[in-house]
Amino acid sequence: MNDAPLLLVLDEGTTSTRAIAFDLGGGIVAQAGHALTQRYPQPGWVEHDAAEIWNHSLAALKAVVGEVGAGRIAAIGITNQRETIVFWDRATGEPLAPAIVWQDRRSADLCDRLRAEGREPAVQATTGLLLDPYFSATKIAWALENWPQVRSAADAGSLALGTVDCYLRYRLTGGRVHATDATNASRMLLMNLATCQWDEGLIDLFGIPRSALPTISDCAGDLGSTTLLGGNIAITGSIGDQQAAAVGQACLQPGMAKATYGTGIFVLAHSGATPPVSAHRLLATVAWRIAGQATYAVEGSIFIGGAAVQWLRDGLGIITASAETEALAASVPDSGGVVLIPAFAGMGAPHWRADVRGLLTGLSGGTTRAHIARATLEAMGQQTADLLDALAADGVVAAKLRVDGGMVANDWMCQDIADTLGVPVERPRVIETTALGAAMCAGVGAGLFADLTAAAAMAQPDRVFAPAITTDARGVRRENWAHAVRQALTQ
Repeated sequence: MNDAPLLLVLDEGTTSTRAIAFDLGGGIVAQAGHALTQRYPQPGWVEHDAAEIWNHSLAALKAVVGEVGAGRIAAIGITNQRETIVFWDRATGEPLAPAIVWQDRRSADLCDRLRAEGREPAVQATTGLLLDPYFSATKIAWALENWPQVRSAADAGSLALGTVDCYLRYRLTGGRVHATDATNASRMLLMNLATCQWDEGLIDLFGIPRSALPTISDCAGDLGSTTLLGGNIAITGSIGDQQAAAVGQACLQPGMAKATYGTGIFVLAHSGATPPVSAHRLLATVAWRIAGQATYAVEGSIFIGGAAVQWLRDGLGIITASAETEALAASVPDSGGVVLIPAFAGMGAPHWRADVRGLLTGLSGGTTRAHIARATLEAMGQQTADLLDALAADGVVAAKLRVDGGMVANDWMCQDIADTLGVPVERPRVIETTALGAAMCAGVGAGLFADLTAAAAMAQPDRVFAPAITTDARGVRRENWAHAVRQALTQ
């Protein structure tokens, strides 16, 4: 019987929650998961049921442990959708309201008001972030003003809040630990990026009760333990999903960059041991913090990636499965002039325009579903190119891009990204790099690896896609995209 130690990861994403057991070589031994319900109570609003997140997470963990045995689990790592905020009762752990998802735009008016008051430069200087509904603090402020049960709990001192990692740790530890890791804390618009501590001025600005906030921990180490899975299993890793993907892609040196293609698209580039400053509306964030030492990154966040393919399937009904897009895109020589700007939830970096909506342009009588599918996939590479251009303008030049996420199983799209960027695109052997990065952190936290460099042996490359079009052809495509973006920004 195999009794080699395993690292168990809880990967709680936007559309599903999964548990994955990795061996120390980075191989997946067992996995289980459940889809999550997306709720859209009003245009621009996106919610999750935090109780469903917890129930599905626990069920997935139990399914994997039931398959491999609790005795083989050396440690648990957690990774999660960031910025999504959960409100719960400190005594019972039960949610008090829906979880407000990172894509939600209900706090746009608050952001506009604070920006008009001239608050954004100081906020950015402290947090590395911009005033946008994407981040947690404005969501919390909205909830305190609009949900009486949240305000009443705050006034009574019984309110606990935090990002999804924080809520899961709270429930797994039976309420003994109310803490979030530094990567998730850095996305809440409340943390001083240089000190990795909550900023009292920002807490006051958004009117958030200090007692409701979690403490801030490292991404690896003694982060709690759970008895819900059999025995007492240590939690030794916790890291936000995009930072986890960077770790899982072994982007461990300054200048190394990765892009994750999931519901959204997230480009993150390692920038070193000091907080970066972007002059091109990119975000500065904590890449990871271990042994009290923070490492930083520059990030560009695009709200709609795979969600655009989901729209083709569920909204337009022109495909029945996401995998169809690869063959459809390859079936036509080009998009026939069709360009899709998938700003279904506003435009993220580098534009940061919450008011912009999607645009499908260049249609003709000869347009087919293949042209629209191809334009949708081409939008993935074009949005990525916008971010890499902004990174280069900030002095971070990526000589290649490492990619991951469910979408990169599409070979056509990976090749198109390389063609659009003009740099090699490297895909890993295990595209579940978000979960792998959390496993690497848990392995370091459990003492199974000396550091992330040693843990990087778990990460293995699979295939490199080299650019295969001319510079002139790339330039034409970029200009067509830029023209459509200008239309979207001014419509």
